[in-house]
Amino acid sequence: REWTMKTSIVFLLYISVFPGFSQGRVVGEDETGFAECNMFFPGQVPPEGFTEPFHVKICQQYNKEPRFATLYSTKDKIPLYSAFKYTKPAQNKEENWLVEPQIDDPENDLHEMVHEADIVGTVANLGANQALTSDYVGSGYERGLLNPSLLNEEDFQMATYTLTNAVPLSPSLSKSWHRDIARVVEQALVPHCSKKDHLYLLAGAIPSSVQVKGKVSVPDTLWLAACCDAPGGWSLGLVKKMNDENSLADLMVGELEKQLLAGVHLFKGNCGGDNQSQEKTEAILQAVGQIRSGEQVGTSDNQEAKGSGLVRRVAAIIATPFIKLLELLIYVFVELVKFVFYFLWLVIKQVGGTVLDGVYSLWNGVVSYLKAITMVLISIPYDVGRVVVNIFLGFLQIVQDVASLTYRILRIPVGFVLHLAAFPYHSICAIPSVLKDVATGIGGTFSLVIDATATLLHGFYYLAGYIVKRFVPKGSSDD
Repeated sequence: REWTMKTSIVFLLYISVFPGFSQGRVVGEDETGFAECNMFFPGQVPPEGFTEPFHVKICQQYNKEPRFATLYSTKDKIPLYSAFKYTKPAQNKEENWLVEPQIDDPENDLHEMVHEADIVGTVANLGANQALTSDYVGSGYERGLLNPSLLNEEDFQMATYTLTNAVPLSPSLSKSWHRDIARVVEQALVPHCSKKDHLYLLAGAIPSSVQVKGKVSVPDTLWLAACCDAPGGWSLGLVKKMNDENSLADLMVGELEKQLLAGVHLFKGNCGGDNQSQEKTEAILQAVGQIRSGEQVGTSDNQEAKGSGLVRRVAAIIATPFIKLLELLIYVFVELVKFVFYFLWLVIKQVGGTVLDGVYSLWNGVVSYLKAITMVLISIPYDVGRVVVNIFLGFLQIVQDVASLTYRILRIPVGFVLHLAAFPYHSICAIPSVLKDVATGIGGTFSLVIDATATLLHGFYYLAGYIVKRFVPKGSSDD
């Protein structure tokens, strides 16, 4: 963050930043379109075949209105294409560059494009997935717009100045690209489309292995694909190589798609490319050829301008040491300012930390004191109640013990008296029972004696009868 802040401050010393903002909507990879920005594609169908996980779809908005659509590569930190429509150009506005916070930090609360200086230090991983202004400062490259501001009216033009619509271009190539695209669109494409609002444009870049500051890929090729989705419609492609700023080759859209990723289709149904009028195509190519020929003639007729350019380059070489010295002085000044702010920040942090620690300790002491007092006040009624209950229970225990002792002492004489008083009753009342028992015993004895005597006599009688029967001879029955 400190490095980003330093580079941002250095850049701010070179340019002035003016108020304004542009909104952007990042569309997830799983969505098939650009949502609100589908209007910038023929049949509202975006190009197919761009399926890498680092391809991010952005619906570029300004004043809450969609202005154009961009497919951004977080790997190369440049847009792969921007889709837009031709509008009536406005006068050039001063550059006012913005960034897209959602690309680097999807969890932040910012949902619109803002100035980079306004979010330094507040957005996590700023610059991890997109290019920043600092990536272009001192690199020798300009921020070349894929969707040129020259082809847009005021609100649309303001929306084009976003780093998600810019690729690194040399100053001369950036100038020639914007000049060529403006002339081709205005002089060759718009006049040959029967419905001007049905002219769809895709401006793109093919990344190379060359990178600016080891981060932002320099395009190998710039291209433009046009589709007139109207009766008698047609499609056309243009290509400009980075190594030849004066080149501008025309080709069919199908041939252009072969130079891009495998499986890429730019327009739905090839925008009628299979059935487009040969005469219409030749007329457009002739207009493009006239524009290209006019540029070449203009180049041959401007030798004096080249000479003046050589003088400017020599002057630039002479002025380079002074510029470097100025950059060094600016850098030293920035470092001094940074040191002063850092020192003030440390002092404020130390003083503020001490004050906050003191306030925190005081607050903890007050809270602990109030807590202790509250606990004591709450415990007083509880303790008083517990003492009263214990006293009452002790008194009841004493009463119980006295009653028990009294009962035990009084139980001995009371029992003796009761037993003594009951003795005459039990003694007198026992006499009839005893007499009854004695009479019963005497009767029983007498009855036993009679029974014994009767039994004995019966025994003697039985014995005598037996002897008589045994030894006395039997006689008549009468005897």
